[in-house]
Amino acid sequence: MNRVPAETRPAREPIKFLVFSASLRHESLNTKLAQLAVECIQAHGGEADFALMRDFDAPSYDIDVQDSEGFPPGADRFRARLLACDAFVVSSPEYNASMPGALKNAIDWVSRYKPQPFNERHGLLMSASPSMGGGNRGLWALRVPFEHLGARIYPDMFSLAQAHLAFDLKGQLVDPQLSERFDTNIADFMDLVEASKHYPCVKRAWVEYLGEHTEPVLDRVE
Repeated sequence: MNRVPAETRPAREPIKFLVFSASLRHESLNTKLAQLAVECIQAHGGEADFALMRDFDAPSYDIDVQDSEGFPPGADRFRARLLACDAFVVSSPEYNASMPGALKNAIDWVSRYKPQPFNERHGLLMSASPSMGGGNRGLWALRVPFEHLGARIYPDMFSLAQAHLAFDLKGQLVDPQLSERFDTNIADFMDLVEASKHYPCVKRAWVEYLGEHTEPVLDRVE
């Protein structure tokens, strides 16, 4: 990966990212991509907290369980680690042209906290797949719940096609042009998060529909 030498980069204000793979499988291609994102974030002067989907796995969401037993440990961990970071990066596999059920379930659990931690938190979505689509269809589906909850999802998602051939033995991307694009994508996202945290100029309220009034039963952005 052709990164700008550390000594020539301007100093960056402190920013921290939760980076996690949404795959439960060992030796997952998405886990490799998430680990590469961690390296890139650190190389560009950020701090990264790396996690696996197993850290946040939880039983199927059930409001009766929530009311009687509270939140499961996986949801507690997901919320706590989101709150400890300025933004999140998730590398998610594509299951049947959509997101993995385990990830959607974790999002559903965390959305029930008040305040819920996705609101106004920046996110970058990535995917890796042996297919030529690189898992991209799953990312479009994944944007929906995150953006519904008020997350600021970065427009330039990264999908790695033929991912089973894309990594060398050290976990780096073999194609230098692709490696450069990945590096630039991460660095640009970091610039946005840094600016949002340390140099804010405008803060806008999020609404799902114009003219919609606050309704406690429906509200997930509070």
